[in-house]
Amino acid sequence: MSGLVIAMLLAQLDNMIVAPALPTIVGDLGGLQHLAWVTTGYILATTIATPIWGKLGDLYGRRITFVSAIGVFLVGSALCGMAHNMAELVGFRAVQGLGAGGLIVGVLSIIGEMIPPRDRSKYQGIMMAVMPVALIGGPLIGGFITDHLSWRWAFYVNLPLGVVALVVGWLTLAKLPRGTGHARIDWLGTGLLAVWITSLVLITSWGGTEYAWASPQILGLAVLTVAGLVAFIAVERRKAEPIMPLRVFRNRNFSLAGGIAFISGFALFGAIGYLPQYQQFVQGASATNSGLLLMPMMIAVMVVSIVSGQIISRTGKYRIFPIVGAAVVAAGMFLFTTVGVGTSQVTTAMFMVVLGGGMGAIMQTSTLIAQNSLDPRDMGAGTGASTFLRNMGSSLGVSILGAIYAHQLTGTLADAATGSTGKVTASSMTPAMLRSLPESARHLFQQAVTNGVTSLFLWGGAVAALGFVVALFIKHVPLRGSKPVGAQAEAAVAPVAELVA
Repeated sequence: MSGLVIAMLLAQLDNMIVAPALPTIVGDLGGLQHLAWVTTGYILATTIATPIWGKLGDLYGRRITFVSAIGVFLVGSALCGMAHNMAELVGFRAVQGLGAGGLIVGVLSIIGEMIPPRDRSKYQGIMMAVMPVALIGGPLIGGFITDHLSWRWAFYVNLPLGVVALVVGWLTLAKLPRGTGHARIDWLGTGLLAVWITSLVLITSWGGTEYAWASPQILGLAVLTVAGLVAFIAVERRKAEPIMPLRVFRNRNFSLAGGIAFISGFALFGAIGYLPQYQQFVQGASATNSGLLLMPMMIAVMVVSIVSGQIISRTGKYRIFPIVGAAVVAAGMFLFTTVGVGTSQVTTAMFMVVLGGGMGAIMQTSTLIAQNSLDPRDMGAGTGASTFLRNMGSSLGVSILGAIYAHQLTGTLADAATGSTGKVTASSMTPAMLRSLPESARHLFQQAVTNGVTSLFLWGGAVAALGFVVALFIKHVPLRGSKPVGAQAEAAVAPVAELVA
């Protein structure tokens, strides 16, 4: 469990360290139109890699694949710190994402293998408590680095922690099973998966911005997306060992939990990633303080996830949490549509508490429901499929909501009959540059940012409301077992209990 905690800390810390640095990165490297791709490239690669790592874990064992994923992540982090332009940064972020996919599915699969569903919520609650620590610490570290060092150290800082995670993971996971050795990697299915996912994300990123919706490029990508998806489904139905076993989707609860994971990823990660833009450009927060301003949301996530995990473990009841959580998330999203240029930090902090409470009720519960619906033979691939859906939602959310933000931002400036504020265009604006502009130009840009943020939260809230409808159809199925399955898992619980105590 200690190795998993450090690895989860590493994966989550990276995302949040980068967020406060994004305005400075864009100002340094240029290209507002590529802003979403710094995050989208990472999530897209994570999404594609997740089911591959899950199947590799079934084949070769979770220990070797887990530490290999950490190694790939560290290489990507080092390369990101050396990027000289936005294209390089996006590409190196994709390398990071390939490793991150193995970290996330590795943690979830190993917990699923060691701990039975009835007791799993307690340990997932601990893991969910680690995430807010990273989500709080990440912006603080990232903001401090951006203000006092260089944004490049937002990536280099991963290296020492990553080495610790690699060593501890290798030592503490030695007793995990080595895998069946009989499965075969479905490379054809993997290639088709990458084709249709990438095409879909490119449509959402380029449509209406880089190219017109009716342009040959967008229509060609649409055809490629549909053809790739159809071919992927056909291949997966015939394969003995598919990269994504479609049989798991025959289980109603698994499909519904996957839908909730997709929707929550779309709404939450797509919208939250742009909060620092509002905090720094409109509310005047420094990069460091913008990290501090996220604390109310993260504390709410931590408290609700731990409490809900304990309640589920004691009662075995879980259906109410995704229903209430989705409703609260939608409410929090819609609250953010009311912000303006003069909205205080206290008001936005209250909105974040609402949003964080809903997040804490949804995130671990959707994973628990999905894993409770899986046969042991499908634990790796099934967990990979569930995580894939959440990452796919995140990728599309960042891409689509990012496009909405950029379109609204530039549209507001265009409506004011100016494509730039002073001599600085929107694509190269930094918080420091904004403070040096005349008051009228500064107010115009702040209003443009506010319009962009409220627009993306409006769409995010609508998607979150759809998650509430999906959650209503979840059926309560008793959580399996109160003891770990298998002798090795039985031996694994004792040190975990000691660590928790």
